[in-house]
Amino acid sequence: MRMVSSDFGTDEFDGAAGDSPDPAMWGFDVGGGGWGNQEKQIYTDNAENARLDGNGNLVLEARRILGGFTSARIVTRDKFSFTEGTISARIKFPMAQGIHPAFWLLGENLATVGYPESGEIDVMELVHNATEYHNAIHGPWSDPSAHTDGKWKMSSDGFLGGDASTTFHVYEVTRRSDSISIFIDGEMVGEYLRSEAPDGSKWVFDKPFYVVMNIAVGGEWPGPTDATTPDVSTLTVDWIRFTP
Repeated sequence: MRMVSSDFGTDEFDGAAGDSPDPAMWGFDVGGGGWGNQEKQIYTDNAENARLDGNGNLVLEARRILGGFTSARIVTRDKFSFTEGTISARIKFPMAQGIHPAFWLLGENLATVGYPESGEIDVMELVHNATEYHNAIHGPWSDPSAHTDGKWKMSSDGFLGGDASTTFHVYEVTRRSDSISIFIDGEMVGEYLRSEAPDGSKWVFDKPFYVVMNIAVGGEWPGPTDATTPDVSTLTVDWIRFTP
């Protein structure tokens, strides 16, 4: 029996091996096209790329195919979003050259206002080094014509104190109307305040955001794959939970 509540954004990923993530909670972004970063993967909704493992985990996999990679990008868009509260997930990430896994949020109004007007909250991104974390927020400028870059950013990097590719850690973000706080295993590793946003920035983080989990491959960041990149890179999620 699956323990899932799209009303409260919680999934323990209980189910039979090979099952898709519960459609009451999760949907898929599919296709190629670079995804704004010149990425090489094609996202699918196939079981090879996203499935339950039968042991209470969700598995996402980037897989090498002839001429490229397939992968998965699962989203709670139109199923679960939140404005204030905490979303946390217990995850083990893959690490390899050119592999870019992430647990992040996008504004629910993305389809109507576009990006970066929707806003983006990166709870955890792992690039090349599994002992270092990266988190960030991205938003639009109030007057985009006054800036050469298309969006503003605040970010935090540091040492994890463990290996994100060999051990599960709990990654979480707490959202309030004027602040965003990010934690790893209960320790704050990033705090972003409306009062400290760059001059000329537009704060768009006081509205509903939905959850994204994915494995990107190649692109401008983290760069290309090489001979050391494995044929299969796996992101494993034990659970995800929302607390108002």
